[in-house]
Amino acid sequence: MNKILFSGLLLSGSLMAQNKPNIIYVLADDLGYGDLKSLNSNSQIPTPNLDRLCAEGMHFTEAHSNSSVSTPTRYGILTGRYAFRSSLKKGVLGGYSRPLIEKDRNTVASVLKQSGYQTAIFGKWHLGLGWVRKSGEKSLNTKNPDLTNANTTDFLAPLSDTPNDHGFDYSYIIPASLDMDPYVFIENRKVVNPNLKIVEGADGARGDFWRKGLCSEDFIIPNTLDKIADKAANYIANYKSDKPYFVYLPLTAPHTPWLPAEKFKGKSGAGMYGDFVCHVDDVVGRILDAVEKTGNSENTLIIFTSDNGSDWKPEDLKAFPKHQANYIFKGEKSDIWDGGHHVPFLVRWPKVIKKASVSKDLVCLTDFTATCAEITGQKINDGVAEDSFSMLSIFKGKSSTETTRKDLIHHGIFGMFSIRQGDWKFVDGKGSGGWSAATDSLPGQLYNIKNDPSEKVNLYNKFPKKVEELKQRLEVIKNTK
Repeated sequence: MNKILFSGLLLSGSLMAQNKPNIIYVLADDLGYGDLKSLNSNSQIPTPNLDRLCAEGMHFTEAHSNSSVSTPTRYGILTGRYAFRSSLKKGVLGGYSRPLIEKDRNTVASVLKQSGYQTAIFGKWHLGLGWVRKSGEKSLNTKNPDLTNANTTDFLAPLSDTPNDHGFDYSYIIPASLDMDPYVFIENRKVVNPNLKIVEGADGARGDFWRKGLCSEDFIIPNTLDKIADKAANYIANYKSDKPYFVYLPLTAPHTPWLPAEKFKGKSGAGMYGDFVCHVDDVVGRILDAVEKTGNSENTLIIFTSDNGSDWKPEDLKAFPKHQANYIFKGEKSDIWDGGHHVPFLVRWPKVIKKASVSKDLVCLTDFTATCAEITGQKINDGVAEDSFSMLSIFKGKSSTETTRKDLIHHGIFGMFSIRQGDWKFVDGKGSGGWSAATDSLPGQLYNIKNDPSEKVNLYNKFPKKVEELKQRLEVIKNTK
């Protein structure tokens, strides 16, 4: 890692400046823009802690994940790069997948670590791990012979690649989504409890789903969210070092399985999904309380967002017609339409950010790396975090004309691309690019998002010059190395 770490970053004279903020990045899993009361007054879910975070800081109306599904978005957050530049061109990884982040690749954790931060992660990794195969065992996956699986994995052996190899001093994670095996906690390089059993899968009522697989004897799927939250809150509240900290908290919810704690059941008007969002809101409250206990909330930067849009399907909307999890945006998780990647983005940093402020700037979750680099006085050279643009000036209240991001790429689960530039969005293909059903005879799509935020009117045939302009720009970005 040091090879790129020291060639990719230059330290400026302000690097040693005092009073660097503590940084907490909370990433919900499959939470929609419209789930938050503060962003959607018609939401059927009470979210008092997220509403408080919004009121005490800034919210963005045009924040997007770089992908409409989990793994590629997480790659983008940590590396500052679009995930299509990696080996993953579509879909997501599984619990036994090999590492996606390249060995010598800079991450936001390594950027902050170089600036003197203590770095920690609690939660869902979903970026592949260096599982070790049992002696003499061969992979059963002929297409990817490096992969392990339930039969070949040595759960007693220290893993060869974990978040600790990508800039994190401490890690307490689960391998992938909470509906993917193996169901184990990994602390730094070791499985916490390698005594395993088979847990049967579930495929019952909507949202009641997980896969059959190996599970640590003491791993209780419904307790996972709280266990992760408690570990993170305790780390923050009891932090003693003179160094600033970076805590990355990728939650397991409200992704399936929808398993809200008993006290949240019936608290929303959006079924078990809505109740699970209530549980997520409670976790955010615990983190805010932990920060208050440190006495340093004034200089603590907290970011809350989601890895993609909500997995809120037409059947869910039919059952709960008053709740639009993805707000007015078309589509859902997985789609190239905005419902797949238009996400909530809340930022609180009392020392810098004005209360109840709003930004209409176009930002992407890949922008976190460049933001942290500027906050800590570091310059990122060419070829490192190349799809990341600092948001610090926006945090300080500068107008949109002073920001540097002019366009961004969207990427669907099956590899479909689109590009957003100003008010215009060009989709390089037919339909949703994801799970949503669609019928469209035109070869591409063009929308004016300012006039048509719900992407109802395809202007592809009406503005051929704009289509060609955006298509060419998309190709340039895609082919940038």
